[in-house]
Amino acid sequence: MRKNSIKNTRINGEVKKELSILISREIKDPRINPMTSVIDVEVAPDLKTAKVYISVMGDEESRNETYQGLRSAASYMRSQLARSLNLRNTPELIFIMDSSIEYGVNMSKLIDEVNSHSSGGSEEINEEIDEDVDE
Repeated sequence: MRKNSIKNTRINGEVKKELSILISREIKDPRINPMTSVIDVEVAPDLKTAKVYISVMGDEESRNETYQGLRSAASYMRSQLARSLNLRNTPELIFIMDSSIEYGVNMSKLIDEVNSHSSGGSEEINEEIDEDVDE
């Protein structure tokens, strides 16, 4: 099976969906932040491993604790995947922290700040133009 085949894409989607449900509803580890999202899953073509990209909203300590909690729950999640998905091999889960969502939120805040400063400056310019027209 090739890496970008339709079958591999479908398996990636199913594993992502199942892991999202497992992390949000079934795992009761207090170390895992409730704002944990599964961003993407890349299952190897031989179905031996799966890279699971995780995003956690919070500080660095929260990310580290969530990572440790997910690593300790990996065998449980793998067994649940084996029950819910009918695959020849159930992949070993490799968690990778992804900060793209947090980066996007920070960039959005910066853009909003720039826009708010820009609009304030344009109002002042408009007032100056209005004063010049009145004279």
